[in-house]
Amino acid sequence: MKTAIVFGASGLVGKQLIYELLEHSGYQYVKAVVRKPLPLAHPKLEQIINDDFTYLEPISSKLTADVFFCCIGTTIKKAGSQSAFSKVDMNIPIAIARFAESLQVPNLVIISSIGANAQSANFYLQTKGSMEQQVQNIYQGNLKIVRPSFLLGNRDEFRLGEKIAISIAKFIGILMIGPLAKYKGIEASDVAKAMIQLIDLPRDKVFVESNELHMLAKR
Repeated sequence: MKTAIVFGASGLVGKQLIYELLEHSGYQYVKAVVRKPLPLAHPKLEQIINDDFTYLEPISSKLTADVFFCCIGTTIKKAGSQSAFSKVDMNIPIAIARFAESLQVPNLVIISSIGANAQSANFYLQTKGSMEQQVQNIYQGNLKIVRPSFLLGNRDEFRLGEKIAISIAKFIGILMIGPLAKYKGIEASDVAKAMIQLIDLPRDKVFVESNELHMLAKR
């Protein structure tokens, strides 16, 4: 019976992950670190309010767990600038990895992105790649870095462009086979289901691509 802590529980994947963990018989306690309370109550769920995810010391006594799940992520457009984006998608996962290492949390699962590469000319992918490298240098436990493709699912806020993109992604997804399979859009619920299984994979299996997430979710 494990205890899981989810960072980013109000996001598209994080929300699905909370639901999956609460229904999972292998998890006795689920803790969500959030900036404001989730509209959700469950006997297994504890909500930990914290304004700054890069500063976790005030809640350290509540962060004992078997696994940290980091579902933190935004977009450059939503963040407002490249600098603000980096603070969320790089600084926060690094801070969480550092804290997981200091508390000797056995397992850490972090969401990155398909195509993440510290040498990429694309700022988004470069940031994700740099985050991956630094997390690997900091955390010495059982690390799994998840690289989903385009995320499908219902977000709390309406984004017309994203709705159109999702419709297109679902349509062309059936054509993506073989080497293209990992670029196929993936449901946030499938990412969440797969993330729970990842800690049982061999320790030397660090990166998990989107097509692998599809297969794990269907088990």
